[in-house]
Amino acid sequence: MRPLLARRTRHRLAADAALLGVAAAFAVPLLWLVLSSVDAEAGLRVRTPARLTPENFSSVLTDEITFTPMLNSLLLCGGATLLTIACAALAAYPLSRYRSRFSRPYLLGLLFATCLPITAIMVPVYGLFVRINLIDTVYGTALFLATAQLPFAIWLMKNFMDGVPVLLEEAAWTDGAGRLQTLGRVVLPLMGPGVAVVTVYCFIMMWGNFFVPFMLLLTPDQLPASVSIFTFFGNYGQVAYGQLAAFSILYSTPVILLYALIARRLGGGFALGGAVKG
Repeated sequence: MRPLLARRTRHRLAADAALLGVAAAFAVPLLWLVLSSVDAEAGLRVRTPARLTPENFSSVLTDEITFTPMLNSLLLCGGATLLTIACAALAAYPLSRYRSRFSRPYLLGLLFATCLPITAIMVPVYGLFVRINLIDTVYGTALFLATAQLPFAIWLMKNFMDGVPVLLEEAAWTDGAGRLQTLGRVVLPLMGPGVAVVTVYCFIMMWGNFFVPFMLLLTPDQLPASVSIFTFFGNYGQVAYGQLAAFSILYSTPVILLYALIARRLGGGFALGGAVKG
């Protein structure tokens, strides 16, 4: 009995040590980010600043470095996210409600499309954008970002939509509602947590995307914050670490705020209790 307890104790200690190691791998970079943002002499080492200073934030809080790129990112990623959610809902609805022998191959094809690396398709996309005059346009870049996130968004949306009972839609049809009205007024409100999950996922993936806007946007005034972060990397390996850390904190703020705004929706389940009784 004792050897068994000793073995279980060793396994538990090993699991706890592994979890602590993973937590440290995430905590140390975040700690460096916070400390370096208020350190005038920040470097690669994690250290306590000799004196706290807001100089790094003052240096990056300018129209050229932060405000204009952040506004560009909000317009680009926000518009692309709304387009992705709208298209994913319209595409997921028939996949969830109608059974066909082509549904599974189609869903597997969507899942395969999410595995394609973005670098493998950027060359033909760039050539296409040049031909149809979409290069260096915010709406063209937003359209491509939405298209890139659409396959996985459809897959997620369809799985959440499967949890909404069809009986609720049939009741709406009896009252004279159409398909689009049922989708917008019955299905989507009931799968609010699912829509929130897809929204956060798409926005985060677009917000951190560097390669696509770097390739498709040429005018400096249109570049988002994910590209303008290059301004902190100078020649000959010189990096303004303090300003980079301050900008990174500001750059992460919209994503954190978005998650905080819809955290209550993420924490709740589908409000279907008793909805199909009677």
